[in-house]
Amino acid sequence: MIEASVNWTDKDRYVGSATSRHSIVMDTATEKTANSPIELVLLGLCGCTASDVVGILRKKRETFTGLEVRAEAERADGYPAVYTSIHLTYLVSGQVSQKAMEDAVRLSKEKYCSVSAMLEKTAKITYTIERVS
Repeated sequence: MIEASVNWTDKDRYVGSATSRHSIVMDTATEKTANSPIELVLLGLCGCTASDVVGILRKKRETFTGLEVRAEAERADGYPAVYTSIHLTYLVSGQVSQKAMEDAVRLSKEKYCSVSAMLEKTAKITYTIERVS
């Protein structure tokens, strides 16, 4: 079981912690001093798929030296303002075959990434893969 709690600290700031006992600050104010809860969902998607892809590439013994996952998202008008479309860009560096990278991203999206599976209930998730040096 995973547990989480959030405490209001002041104005529009909150501190949350979960089973891992690590804390994170959230902000719902207009002048941001921390990530908003909805931004953290998008960061969760990036982190989830990145960790899947790294694990898969390691198992395939691919020689990669870096991976960055960027997300751009659109939200619904009105409430609840759920994500309706998300585009992920995977920036990979090192000697990784295109097929290995495509397979890793596809497996993450279709099989392993729990965050992606949840978000796909409301959002169309697309992606591109780019090589960087």
